Amino acid sequence: MANRGPSYGLTREVQSKIDKKYDPELEERLVEWIVAQCGSGVGRPEPNKTGFQNWLKDGCVLCELINSLCGANKPIKTIKSSGMAFKQMEQISMFLRAAESYGVTKTDIFQTVDLFEGKDLAGDGNYKGDPSWFHKKAQENRREFSEEQLKEGQSVIGLQMGTNKGASQAGMTGYGRPRQIINNP
Repeated sequence: MANRGPSYGLTREVQSKIDKKYDPELEERLVEWIVAQCGSGVGRPEPNKTGFQNWLKDGCVLCELINSLCGANKPIKTIKSSGMAFKQMEQISMFLRAAESYGVTKTDIFQTVDLFEGKDLAGDGNYKGDPSWFHKKAQENRREFSEEQLKEGQSVIGLQMGTNKGASQAGMTGYGRPRQIINNP
């Protein structure tokens, strides 16, 4: 965790609520899944919140994880362990960019600082032990259409465009022109 003084007031209340959401059982399942996915070379963290955060903090384990999920097409070419904070945060950022290009939505991605400083490590518990929980990118499904099929498609009005049955522009005036009211005595 980052070197911070004690928190007071609302900050303490918020941090207390976040800490209560932390699930050590989920942590254990995630560690098992990461080790199964990456191999024993990534090691294991100390069994507590701080140990888990320190294990992921330098970004090396996360980079190994995304590389193992991507197979032969590894998005992160060089993974180097470093003691310098900016290098560690850079590796976490590389993981986050790779995870987004892998298909994880931006709203599901944490902030680099949250992991680095250990602010909010509480997960929502969606992981239930299945190693294939991380959704895969869709495979290409190329289709070939004949010229005749393409011509047929051009004559169809798609329902998303709506319909104009019974509609006309009779009585419409141009934009910006007021209706003329004339008072004849």
